[in-house]
Parts: sequence; structure tokens; C-alpha cells
Amino acid sequence: MAQNKTKSAKQTKSTNYRPYIKGFWILFLGGIASIVLIFLLASWGVFGKLPTFEELENPESNLATEILSSDGKTLGKFYNENRTPVKYEDLPQNLIDAVVATEDRRFYEHSGIDMRGTARAVAFLGSKGGASTITQQLAKLLFSDTPSSKFERVLQKVKEWIIAARLERQYTKQEIITMYLNKQDFLFQAVGIRSASKIYFDKEPIELRPEESAIIAGMLKNPRQYNPYREISKDKSLERRNTVLALMAETDKITETQRDSLIAMPMKINFSPEGHADGIATYFREYLRAFMSDWIEQNPKGVDADGNEEYYNIYRDGLVITTTVDSRMQRYAEEAVTAHMENLQREFDRQNERNKTAPFRDISEEEETSILNRAMRNSDRWRKMTARDIPVEQIKASFDKETDMRVFVWKDGAKEIDTVMTPRDSILYYKRFLRAGLLSMTPQTGEVKAWVGGINYKHFQYDHVKTGKRQVGSTFKPFLYATAIDQLHLSPCDTIPNIPYCIPAGEMGTQKDWCPENSSGGYGGMVTLKSALANSINTVSARLMHRVGPRPVIDLIEKLGVDTENIPAVPSIALGTADLSLFEMVSAYSAFANKGVHVEPQIVSTIVDKNGTILYQSIPQAKDVISQESAYVTVNLMEGVTQYGSGARLRSGAINSSVYKNVITGHPYMFKNPIAGKTGTTQNQSDGWFMGMVPNLVSGVWVGGDDRSVHFPSITYGQGATMALPIWAVFMKKCYADEDLKISKEDFEKPENLSIRVDCSISSEEDEGVEVPDELDF
Repeated sequence: MAQNKTKSAKQTKSTNYRPYIKGFWILFLGGIASIVLIFLLASWGVFGKLPTFEELENPESNLATEILSSDGKTLGKFYNENRTPVKYEDLPQNLIDAVVATEDRRFYEHSGIDMRGTARAVAFLGSKGGASTITQQLAKLLFSDTPSSKFERVLQKVKEWIIAARLERQYTKQEIITMYLNKQDFLFQAVGIRSASKIYFDKEPIELRPEESAIIAGMLKNPRQYNPYREISKDKSLERRNTVLALMAETDKITETQRDSLIAMPMKINFSPEGHADGIATYFREYLRAFMSDWIEQNPKGVDADGNEEYYNIYRDGLVITTTVDSRMQRYAEEAVTAHMENLQREFDRQNERNKTAPFRDISEEEETSILNRAMRNSDRWRKMTARDIPVEQIKASFDKETDMRVFVWKDGAKEIDTVMTPRDSILYYKRFLRAGLLSMTPQTGEVKAWVGGINYKHFQYDHVKTGKRQVGSTFKPFLYATAIDQLHLSPCDTIPNIPYCIPAGEMGTQKDWCPENSSGGYGGMVTLKSALANSINTVSARLMHRVGPRPVIDLIEKLGVDTENIPAVPSIALGTADLSLFEMVSAYSAFANKGVHVEPQIVSTIVDKNGTILYQSIPQAKDVISQESAYVTVNLMEGVTQYGSGARLRSGAINSSVYKNVITGHPYMFKNPIAGKTGTTQNQSDGWFMGMVPNLVSGVWVGGDDRSVHFPSITYGQGATMALPIWAVFMKKCYADEDLKISKEDFEKPENLSIRVDCSISSEEDEGVEVPDELDF
């Protein structure tokens, strides 16, 4: 009886578990059903739109437009996000191994979701790592916005799983990891693996060494916390790199010996920022931006669904612009400008120490005030405060309040320093700096090879190649001489009296007698045409101008690509009173080296879209301007400038005068090859020019102050041969030292059947058939 009671109690007790078991299975199966339902609802778009098949095939992405040099180097980019995608084959295996070992060890085994990793993350509440696969991280990068709540984050995670599964069905593992690396933001405008490789190591991804790949793979966890450039995170970046190397050893991607060797290496980066004001060819890139704006407007991409024209966007369409600029020549040009301008500025500052109106000369207090007021009104400070409707008097007062600022200095090359000064004082501070421009071009093709618009783009953004126009001085004289040669068949050996000469009032638009003086003050005797140009004798220029007239000279330079709208047809243009840009001058001079044929300057070779389709290909525009004979004779005249004229220091040895030793940068130059050139110096030494040519390269240099009143006190230092010629010489020495550039050292090509005598050392009997004129009668 007691036994039966005990058995009955046990049975009763056993039957009491059934509701719990039933409840467990209901909860378990209900939970699974709920999860399945959530995934189904998410896949149907109930919780937000999911990408379509087409969007997965072509995910939205901001792709930077890349600017390439003619030798295939990246000059810079236009971007909202500095992203330039690479292909899988452009990634080194050591980088792939580092990323997989660190981020997703079973990447090649799962189909987008790592269930083992998920179970581990749930069991240990994430303390032993998360569960996101590389594919899930890519899904998050491609299509998910930042959640504003925990609930939204859960839904986002669900969508990431769905998208990851779809990505795995549509892409290979190689494509997924490539997309993942192309989408990552590594800070400092390094969006994507190619930008990261270029910015942190100054190399292409395929060139990355294992220890460098480990640094990049380490940043994937947190690019700010493990950044190798930030001072505060360098130690953490090193530790993270070593962790990645250890994980690579654990997964047998490197040996333990390799791991130990790599961990022992110091962490090295070569930080090369790619901001719009960083890198080389900054002034050129800014001009290119304007060029592209015009090109885009004239070349629509197509028509959208509503019938409206669509246009390319250089900040997100991933165009590739191949320019004519050679990265090596561009770097040599910038180095030459920096080297000479630092020397020249040091002397300029020394000579201004006792100048009470420094940095200005020869102006009144009223003129100085006018300069400062104009600079204030053109400043960013004035524009921004005006936009906020701040009263003018309050704006003016702000220019006299000290503020923290970072300013440019010449010190071991261009650098910056932190200081405190008033905005008004900063205007004066920047006015004291001499500016410079250099342009180099291949005359036969019109290809621009180097473009330096100033001394530092970040602090001096005004471009002195294309935008700036200044008086050209005696560099204009070859145009006058070329016109005379073309019209009158003159020879370099013709002789002209070097005596004062006047064009009477009323002739050629003159209001009074025009009687230019020689800058040297010397007169007398007979001079050859070649010697007259070599020494910039103004009286000879006056005689030539009186003979040919100003209008034919203006017609010539217009054919040579010069904007002549504001150049008056008066005799004084013979001495270079016209304001021209360096771009116009180099373009015009190029026709002399190209046998009288002018080729329009070219800055872009091709424009290609992100799919490799060629959108634009340059076609040189050429036209005959003067005869081959006239061009050659003009070049021969300009060779005299570098043989015994104002440019002779290109060939001379040591400088005897102590006056010049510190500012003729790079001297002695000792060039032996044929060089045609012309120096130019304007009134009060406000502008110094040098134009130099060899058969396959024409280069021009301008140096001067931002205002014409900023100049040297005398022509000793203010002449073109001192201010500008050294930049040309240093640039050319560097170009010649690089034999791969193939810069010519040959003679200028002599026309067949030359009828004008150019060798003044021979007589008519020795050179029959060549015209030997008598003394010119004008």
C-alpha cells in the first residue's frame, strides 16, 4: 500500500514537467520562427529598402578622379572621398594574408556568415571577438547608415546578414576582399587601400612589404586608435602591427622566424598627404580643375530618364586624367624655384633692413595705405565677415587684433611656423615675399612638361603662370626682331649705329617724340643686330620699330597665341611695356624653336572613365606663323644672348664679384650646348624674366613682388639675369642629369637653302649664295 502511494507520487511528479517541456519547445521553435520571420520581413524590405541586384552589381561609391603625369605617376586627385579602386591582382598576397588572418580567419570557408564565430560571440558575449565576417563588414560599408538606437542596430545587423549572403552569391571571394579594402577609410584622406598605401608609404599597394601590410591590416579595427602617423597612436599602431604578424604566423602565412624578424623591425612610414594643397604640381592641378569644368560643360555624359542632360562629376565619377606634365621635370622645376627663391629672399630681406617703407619702395604713405586697404578687402576674412553682415568699421578693427596663425617661412626649404600677429601685419608680412613662376613646354607638340605657379600653393594661391600678367621687358624684343627679319630679310650680322634715336611725335600714335635710352647709358659705334639683342640695346629696337611699325609686331604675337586686346599699337611695346602671362610667353617663344610653327599648348593627353572608355584625346593644333628661315635666324640672334650677352653667365665659370655669389644659385653652370634665350628687366626692377630654349624644350621664368613697388633697390640684384636666370639654369641642370628625359644638347636645325647670313665670322667669298647686306640705312 505504501509502495503504491510512493509510485503514484512519482508519476504525479513526472507529469508536472510536461508544461515546462512544452513551453520550452514553444519558446525555442517560436524564437526560431521569429528569427526566420524577421529575416523574411527584412529581405522583403519591411524594415527598409535593400539593394537591388543592379545595385549589388554596381554599388554606389564616391570615386576620386586621378591625375596622372605623362610618365604614369599620380600628381594628385579631385575628390569628395579620396578613393581610387584597385583590382585584386594589384594587391600583394601578404596584405590579403594579413587581413584574413586578422579580420576573418574562416573567410574562404563560410558563405558570408560565420556560424562558429557567431556562436562564440553569443556564448562569450563578445569578449573573445565579434562575429562579423569580411563580407558583413563590406555590407555595412556599402549599404548601411549609422543606427540611432540599439533596436535600429539589431535591424541593421539583420540586413547586413542578408546583404552578406547576397554578396557571396554574386561575387567571388577575391572580389569581396578587394571591394572591402577599396571601401575602407584609413583617415587623412586615405579612403581605400590605394590611397592608404600612397599616403602612408608613398608606394603602390603591390609594392607593400609584409610589415607595411600588417600596419594597414591593423588599422582596419580602428584607423584612429591604431594610426601610424598620429603621435598619440604610434605606439598602439606598433603593438597592433606585431599582433597582426603573430596572427599571420598562427595561420602559417609566415614562419615563426619571419614573425620574430619582422616584429624586431622599427615601424617606418613615409607620410605623403594627398590634400588639394599637398604634393607636386599644385598650381597646375588647380588650373586643370578649371579646364575640367569647361570640358564637362561641353561634353555631357548623356540624358537621364527625365530627358535632362547628365554631366560628369570629377569628385565622384572616378575619371583618370593623363596630363602632359612629366613628374620628374615637375619635381626638378619645383626644387629649382625653392632653392633659388630662398637664397634671393634672404638677400632681399637684408637689403630691406634699413628701408623705412619695407617691403615697398618708391611709393608715398597714401599709396601704401591704398595697397593695404585693397589687400584687406580682397582677403577671406573680409569676405566672410561681409557675408555675415558685419559693419565695415568693425571688419576694419578686426585687422588690428592679434590672433594665432600659421605662416609661411623660408627655412631649409618651404616650411610653416606658428606665431601671433594682427591680420594687418600678416598682410605686410606676406607682401615682402618675392614670387616666382616657371613653365616648360615641348615646342614640337605643345605639351606642357612643368608648371610652377608660385613659391607655395597653400599660402600663395595666385598662379603666376596663367593668371598673372606682368610687364615682360626685353623678353618682348625677339618678337620685334622676328618681324623685322621676316619683313626686311635682315641678318644677325647687319650693323646699326648705336646712337640716340627718336620716333617723332605724331607718328605711330605717339603724342610726343619717343626717344628711348639705353639702360647701360652707353652709346657710340656700330653694333651688329646679334649684339644689339644680346645686350638689349634700346636705340636699335627703336630703329627697328620705326621701320616695321607696331601693328605687324602685334599681329605676329597674336598668331603666336598672345591675347592682344589690351596691347596698344604704339612704339613703346618694343621695350616690353605690355603685360603678358608666362603661359603666353612660353607658348609664343616655342614657335621659334619649332621652325616657325606655333602649336597650341596642351595640358591633357587623355580623359578616361572608370570603365576604361576614352572620353577625350588631345589633338595638337598647329599653324605656320613665320617662315622657317625667319624663325631660325631669330633663334640664332637669341643664341648670342647666352654666348656674350646678358645670359652669358650660363656658360661662365666662377663669379668674381662677391655681390652675386650668394644669390646666383647653383653657379657655375658651365653649359656647353646651344642655348637661345633672352633676359628681361622692367622699370624699377619690378620684374625679372628669363626665357631659355634648346631644340626640344622651351622654358620661361618670372620673378617679382606681389606689388610692383616690392623690388630690389638697384639693377645689380633686380635684373632678370640675377632674379630669374638661375632658376632656369638649376632646372635645366637637373633635367640634363636625368638622361631618361632626353633633353637635347644638339644644334637648332638649320633650314635647307638658308639665304640669310648667320655666321658673322665668314665673308661672302667663303659662303657664296648667302646674302651679306651692307650697313643698314635706318
